[in-house]
Amino acid sequence: MAQMKAADLFNLAGQVALVTGASSGLGHRFAQVLAANGAAVVLVARRAERLAELKMLIDYEGGRAMALEGDVLDRAAMMLAFDAAEQAFGTVTILVNNAGIAHRGRAVEMTEAEWRRVLATDLDAVFFWAQEAARRMLAANKRGSIVNIASILGFAVSKGTVAYATAKAGVIQLTKALALELAFRGVRVNAIAPGYIKTELNREYLEGEGAKMTRDIPAGRFGEERDLDGTLLLLVSEAGSYIAGTTIVVDGGHMLALRGT
Repeated sequence: MAQMKAADLFNLAGQVALVTGASSGLGHRFAQVLAANGAAVVLVARRAERLAELKMLIDYEGGRAMALEGDVLDRAAMMLAFDAAEQAFGTVTILVNNAGIAHRGRAVEMTEAEWRRVLATDLDAVFFWAQEAARRMLAANKRGSIVNIASILGFAVSKGTVAYATAKAGVIQLTKALALELAFRGVRVNAIAPGYIKTELNREYLEGEGAKMTRDIPAGRFGEERDLDGTLLLLVSEAGSYIAGTTIVVDGGHMLALRGT
C-alpha cells in the first residue's frame, strides 16, 4: 500500500466547515487553518465587521469563506447559517463549536442570570449546533466531524470559574454521548481541551499579572493559537478517521501539575 503524504492526509478539499465564534481568538485561527487546508469555511459570530475582515483575509490567501452575523443562542440564526452554508457550498461536514464566554467571581455571589448565561452559551448552544449539524449530515448521507472546544477546567477547577468549569465538563460528557450515537453513521464527535492559550482577549493579562502561572506549566510557557492547529486538523481530517468520543488536552502538561495538587 502506498504511503500517504501529510499534505494529502490532512487535505480538506471538498469539505464545508462552519466555525462559531469566528470573529476573534481561537475561532479566528481555526477558520484560517481550515481554509488554508482546502475547506470552504462559514464564519459565524456576532461582530459582523470582524467577520468581514476575516473573510477578506481568507479570500486574499486563496481560500473560500462566507461571513454570517449571528448569536449562537439564536436558534433562528442557527438555522439560517446552515441553510446559507448549504446554498453557497453544500452540506456542512465540519462543525467547530468554538463560541463561548467566561466569567470570574465567587460562587456564592453568582446570580442566576449569570449562571444561565454561561451555561446557555458554553453548553446548551454546543449541543444544539452539534445536533443540527448531525441531522443535516445524516440527511445528506455525509460523513463528517464535529469538534467541540472544551477546556482543562472541564477536568480540574480553579477558584472563581464555577459556571465555566461546569459547562466545560458538560461539553466533555456531551462529546462522548454524541459520539456513541453518531460514529456508526460516519459522524465523528470529538473535543479539544486547551490550557491557557494567548489570544487577543487575554494576552495582556497573561503577559502581565497572570505570567506567574507559567511556573505550574511543565512546558514553561502559555500556549499560542498555532499550538492547536495540528490537533484541529487531526480531528477534522482523514488522519483522525478512527477517533471518536475523545477529548484531546493541549496544555503544555498543565493538567499534570493540577492533578498533583
